[in-house]
Amino acid sequence: MRPTNIVRHSERESAFQHSSGSTSFAAMSVPVEDMAAIGSAMAGFNLRPPKDMLIHTPAPRAMARLQRMHAAAGQLAKDAPEVIAHPEAARSLEQALIEGMVDCLSSGEVREDRSAQRRHSLIMHRFRRAVEENPEQPLYIPELCMAIGVSDRTLRVCCQEQLGMSPKRYLLLRRMNLARRALRDGFPDTTSVTEIATQFGFWQFGRFAGEYKSLFGEAPSARLHRPRWQ
Repeated sequence: MRPTNIVRHSERESAFQHSSGSTSFAAMSVPVEDMAAIGSAMAGFNLRPPKDMLIHTPAPRAMARLQRMHAAAGQLAKDAPEVIAHPEAARSLEQALIEGMVDCLSSGEVREDRSAQRRHSLIMHRFRRAVEENPEQPLYIPELCMAIGVSDRTLRVCCQEQLGMSPKRYLLLRRMNLARRALRDGFPDTTSVTEIATQFGFWQFGRFAGEYKSLFGEAPSARLHRPRWQ
């Protein structure tokens, strides 16, 4: 994705997003039937959700206009929310944004999601489902590969492409965050760092402590002994 791109999402689409630096994005949502009618009336083409995600690169002037309107709407919501609270003002703003979006979608170039990317998205959907079905449990590569039905190499490619990191690194960060939550909720009198580390599959306690401090800026014992609300 680039600042000059717009994504048209398919219905019930799910995806991972990863950025190598700070980023921001905006979304517009219109009922499917309304979007179809708008596309037909204003631009003479089908604006129903595509079967697969489409990446659109509008004409520069159209994209710049939409970005200016979006920035103005955000500033108005911040500085004068009472204006947007007025139904007719809100309707006028909505119609201007729709007009700007249709202008963008009726110009420029469209790039379809390639078949390999679609397959990778399906694999990542199964990956995410496996993770969500085990919210409190540490997970490991062999188990996930068997559950998802893909090879280690394919899973590495998909995760690198859509998460920007290997599945091993992702699962390590997940286990670290589970451990951090357990340390936050634990009681120093009855819980030890070693017990919690072991619970989430860490058996090299020196490495665990070093990685934890690198990630969260404090030692595990410091988190355990701080009040829960901090």
